[in-house]
Amino acid sequence: MDNWKPRTQAVHGGTRRSQYGEVSEAIFLTQGFVYDSAEQAEARFLESGPDEFIYARYGNPTVRMFEERIAALEGAEDAFATASGMAAVNGALVALCKAGDHVVAARALFGSCLYILEEVLGRYGVEITLVDGTDLDQGRAGIRPDTRAVFFETVSNPTLEVIDTEAVAAQAHAVGALVVVDNVFATPVGSHALAQGADVVIYSTTKHIDGQGRCLGGVILGTEEFIRGTVEPYMKHTGGALSPFNAWVMLKGLETLELRVRASADSAQAIAEALRGHPKLLRLIYAGLDDHPQRAVAARAMDHGGTVLALELAGGKPAAFRFLNALHIPVISNNLGDAKSIVTHPATTTHQRLPDAQKQALGITEGLVRLSVGLEDTGDLISDIQAALDVI
Repeated sequence: MDNWKPRTQAVHGGTRRSQYGEVSEAIFLTQGFVYDSAEQAEARFLESGPDEFIYARYGNPTVRMFEERIAALEGAEDAFATASGMAAVNGALVALCKAGDHVVAARALFGSCLYILEEVLGRYGVEITLVDGTDLDQGRAGIRPDTRAVFFETVSNPTLEVIDTEAVAAQAHAVGALVVVDNVFATPVGSHALAQGADVVIYSTTKHIDGQGRCLGGVILGTEEFIRGTVEPYMKHTGGALSPFNAWVMLKGLETLELRVRASADSAQAIAEALRGHPKLLRLIYAGLDDHPQRAVAARAMDHGGTVLALELAGGKPAAFRFLNALHIPVISNNLGDAKSIVTHPATTTHQRLPDAQKQALGITEGLVRLSVGLEDTGDLISDIQAALDVI
């Protein structure tokens, strides 16, 4: 297995078959497990082996298959699957930090991530310093000898800033801090966060890994020591485990993940090139375009430009709403990484709770629209988007 390529790992990694030899992975819908004797129960609670389970909150065969498969795909030693992407963010950061610790984070973060940093960790005595993640000098100034962790989205939501993981990791590791990254927009396909120095990688598996809008899920990946020694004790006692059914859905999603992500990324690249210079757009942001501010970093970090574009429409919110309402193929929602193309107006939905000054500082204007490109025909999408722009 160690020599298998990612597409092979995504189909076969971590497979456990029952005595029936099923082709498709089994769903073990059980909250507990039966022991042959009281002595066996005692022994399992003292130390469980890789195929020995106690309680679904601690581990489950279907969930473990998913954890092993995504870890093999990502090149991580181990993984812990969680009930949602935010459960993964919360689990990784809260399990890692204690009162008196210091965390440096990029300020361009999803609103719920900021809540965990400022409200949850801040409430319990963790000091947070927010910096411009793309400014290495500012990041270096923010890191202190007592910094416990550095946290950022490798590609930010929704303005698609790309952070130089390798450079930031060098700064963090110089003081012994761990680098924790949310890698959702980069996807597990053709991205290299661990190889570039990240210690912990987080995904909302709700996005590309499921990829069809069915289930919530998340996963934390890192060293075996971190996952089993730091994350697992916190997660199993606080109840953030992934359900077996959702784990099975994610396993099925992994089988086609690379095909879907690369198809969506190819369409996103074509759409970005077709829209470049459009008179109705003040900004077009896509990591695969040469005019992206961090294009060189993106080219090192990912084998593709991603599946998401950001469009800033001239005319602010009225123009953005007219554009969204005129589209026929992309649906208006707040998810991303789906087989269906999805459009979102961040200022009034996913990021509406941010103060106006913070939105402006992050470039989340009233005219900004996030477009997650799905698996529809590229030509149909381009025609639909161009026709919607004509309505403005």
